[in-house]
Amino acid sequence: MSDAAQPTAAEVRAAAEAVKTALDRHLAAVERRSGEDDPAVYEAFNQLAAAAEVYDELLYDRYDEVTPFEIPGTEDSLPPYAGPGEPNAISVLIRRDYAVAEPQRLLAQAQRVRAVEYDEGPAVGEEAAGTVHGALGVLFGEFEPDEIASRHKEFGLEEGDSTLWVTAAEDPAEPGEWLDAPFEGVDPQLVVCRFDVSAVFDDEDPEDAEAGELEDDLDLDEDLEPLDAER
Repeated sequence: MSDAAQPTAAEVRAAAEAVKTALDRHLAAVERRSGEDDPAVYEAFNQLAAAAEVYDELLYDRYDEVTPFEIPGTEDSLPPYAGPGEPNAISVLIRRDYAVAEPQRLLAQAQRVRAVEYDEGPAVGEEAAGTVHGALGVLFGEFEPDEIASRHKEFGLEEGDSTLWVTAAEDPAEPGEWLDAPFEGVDPQLVVCRFDVSAVFDDEDPEDAEAGELEDDLDLDEDLEPLDAER
């Protein structure tokens, strides 16, 4: 970076003062919190994260130094909450990503479900769930998403990132109102809270990770239990 483009010492100092102010506001919001998901705390958290990021960038640009601060789950795309203080309705938006790690296992489980459901033998099961596309439709049609999330290894799936957003509304939507495009038109300012799960947040010790993998290996018998095709 050229000297002309570098921030001034005064700009860095101002950014540091902004962090101090944001810290005070965040603590005050926490002390006054009205519940676990108080939107005022959420807004103060985002303001603190934004102030810390600006300070970190200016500090690096001016002095080639960094801060020890790291705030996971911060989303610059989400502005402060601006919805109703007492929502009359909420929407829960969930996204879970999976990799199809073991296609043959996925196909086998779907074929078993179809065979048990229709009691017509393996041949019909193979015809109805003989592709990955068809197998996914069978399994997600038979099991609840939360059950698939907890048993994903049994279905040959590997977990990726996931997120859950809770958005507020003045009034409940009319029946069928958003079914044609359920994930369009979400106003970020109406997000009351969100919860993200991603490998980028993992900071566990390698020894702990190895211990967890060992526990998974010891639990293989659970994966071999017969599927209950009935809800």
